[in-house]
Amino acid sequence: MQKMFKDFFGIRDEVEGKHALMFALIPLALVFILWFIVTSGERSSRIMPAAILPSPMDLVNVIPKLFSPEKKLGEGIFMSMQRIVVGFSIAAVVAVPLGILMGAFIRIEKMFSTVLLVGAYLPIPTIVPLTMAWCGVGEEQKICFLAIASFVYLLPAVVNAVNDVDDIFINTGYTTGATKWQIVTKIIIPVAAPKIFDALRMGFGVGFTWIIMAEMIGADTGIGYLLRQAQSRGGIDNTPMVFALLILIILIAFVVDFIWKFAYNQIFRYKEGK
Repeated sequence: MQKMFKDFFGIRDEVEGKHALMFALIPLALVFILWFIVTSGERSSRIMPAAILPSPMDLVNVIPKLFSPEKKLGEGIFMSMQRIVVGFSIAAVVAVPLGILMGAFIRIEKMFSTVLLVGAYLPIPTIVPLTMAWCGVGEEQKICFLAIASFVYLLPAVVNAVNDVDDIFINTGYTTGATKWQIVTKIIIPVAAPKIFDALRMGFGVGFTWIIMAEMIGADTGIGYLLRQAQSRGGIDNTPMVFALLILIILIAFVVDFIWKFAYNQIFRYKEGK
């Protein structure tokens, strides 16, 4: 028992794949058990009212409705993903090169330091009325909002990735007679590339954080639109639909994040000693 306790709290120990999966499933199992307990029984006698938290069986029963033709779930997922991809791509095209320049050249960082400061303290929801004033309530507004939200996260993350490049690499480049442009393109960018890629992965996840808000106004399709419909109707019968849509968003996000991780492992195999 003492050895198990000691092993469990080992500092920076390696954890095998199957054990890592087991540890990841423990909190999920505990949450599910607690969820089942507080929502068991008849709706009128549950610990947690059905209008606040549906039971697992309530969610199972609502799945056929979720995939019914009138919901157009497939079209909604496609439109939401398209908005996230376009908004993220616009942000990445601007944030990555600017972040590299800011991280590599101190004077450029000082020039745009105000952008970092504003982004750090900018409440993202306040952008919604601004983008509506600039772009109306159509498709452009949603993409603009997602682009700004992703940019606010991406820029400092890319700057930090470049700043983390050890000076020893740069000094070695100067010693071998490399020009500043060669140091940036041949040393700084390759060394910082894994962290920049990881910043892109996390930045893409920002789109899932804000897609609901982006689609709450002026949208006639998308996961956020379906969620708004379920919420506006209210009632006990629609609460499971709201939770089902939220869980669906989380599942899609997990799949997308797995794809990003797989791409990372393929591109940067040397990081894992592969």
